[in-house]
Amino acid sequence: MDGQWGIGVPASDGAFFLLGKIRSGNDYARSRKTRFRRSASVVKVASLSLSAGSTVILGLQNLNLWASIAFTLVALVTLLGAVEPFFNWRSRWILMEEAQYRFQRLADELEYLMAATPEHELSYESLRPVFEQYQEVWASLSERWLVSRADAERSGRPE
Repeated sequence: MDGQWGIGVPASDGAFFLLGKIRSGNDYARSRKTRFRRSASVVKVASLSLSAGSTVILGLQNLNLWASIAFTLVALVTLLGAVEPFFNWRSRWILMEEAQYRFQRLADELEYLMAATPEHELSYESLRPVFEQYQEVWASLSERWLVSRADAERSGRPE
């Protein structure tokens, strides 16, 4: 924070800059969360559909074509069952949900600070705790992401 602003820039401008950064982090987390949630849901729905379809088709055992289709569906369910933990969409989704919550809460705290403090009394010292929390959110998110990637690498999953 000291290297970017604080020299000739009013603290209120710094507060708006910081709020923009926080909102940008929140937008990033929201977009990633949406992508991961969608991927997790698609895999789950596909797996359930294929499982149900294969069960119904296996009930029609007199037809060789249907039995072949059923066994294909069972194989696809097995494949999807392996793909979901391989990509780990659900834990990524939850990680972004948490990051989004933390960014939103931080934005709320900063907005309150800006509203409750007269502009001439707002200082970089009063903004420092918010900035440090902002840095901590990113550090925590990055650290957990790296741990997840390392676990994925050890288990053979992609990042």
